[in-house]
Amino acid sequence: MHPQPSSNFLSGYPVSLTEQVQQLIAQGQLGEVLLKKYPIPHNVRTDKALYEYVLELKGRYLRNAEPLSKVAFDSKLHVIQHALGTHTRSSRVQGINLKTKREIRVAAVFKEMPAEFLRMIVIHELAHIKEREHDKAFYQLCRYMEPDYHQLEFDLRTYLTYLEVSGKSLWSGVGVEVGAI
Repeated sequence: MHPQPSSNFLSGYPVSLTEQVQQLIAQGQLGEVLLKKYPIPHNVRTDKALYEYVLELKGRYLRNAEPLSKVAFDSKLHVIQHALGTHTRSSRVQGINLKTKREIRVAAVFKEMPAEFLRMIVIHELAHIKEREHDKAFYQLCRYMEPDYHQLEFDLRTYLTYLEVSGKSLWSGVGVEVGAI
């Protein structure tokens, strides 16, 4: 018997989909399904590499957006804020000018995930530069930057459900291909 997930990673999705995930968990096959679909983890392991990765995507899709002052993995993010990533903007007065700093933080759990999941969370946080709310315009921007955004979000939530139930990362210790991302 496999434990049932206690979180709501899949809340809001149709019952038919959540039942399929529950069935795969019960059969002990969810990990295999995810590994088959996403076999290789990315190679972005440091804050510097993440910063470069985010700037490359920002340059491709949001060239005219305000610059980012910091991008980092955050080991406390998921636990404290129940978030997988954050985009923050802080303003301060410097002389007679108002200076704004923007930061993106990505939960450290993304260090050991496939490139597609990292891309999805980065796209999500980049979209917040232009759109603050999770509304129609926000998701249109996400889909513009990543056409498979909704499928990737579902698959990520499915993996987080797996992680909660099993306690095992699927991609830790899996070899990283050079140039995998």
